[in-house]
Amino acid sequence: QVQLVESGGGLVQAGGSLRLSCAASGSAASIAAMGWYRQAPEKQRELVAYSNSGGKTNYQDSVKGRFTISRDNAKNTVYLQMNSLKPEDTAVYYCYARSLEVYWGQGTQVTVSS
Repeated sequence: QVQLVESGGGLVQAGGSLRLSCAASGSAASIAAMGWYRQAPEKQRELVAYSNSGGKTNYQDSVKGRFTISRDNAKNTVYLQMNSLKPEDTAVYYCYARSLEVYWGQGTQVTVSS
């Protein structure tokens, strides 16, 4: 059983920054990958970024150069540093962790005003 607790969402002006955190609790097999999805109103969920246990990262093209994903493997925690935020980044952001199963955070709202 793994539980993921997210924090760091909020409302910011365009051009501002936020850092999302997602901390895993409980125990499970080693987590191989952690990352972030987001879902805007009336849109499909999309993968934002992920990081495997070796530190390799991948980003959605629309956030490259603005977002940075990082991990603390000892704490099973993943972060998403979001800079130069745009209104189109507005969404609910969901953390995930993959072990033998996939676990999901509760979601955190990010709203970017223009």
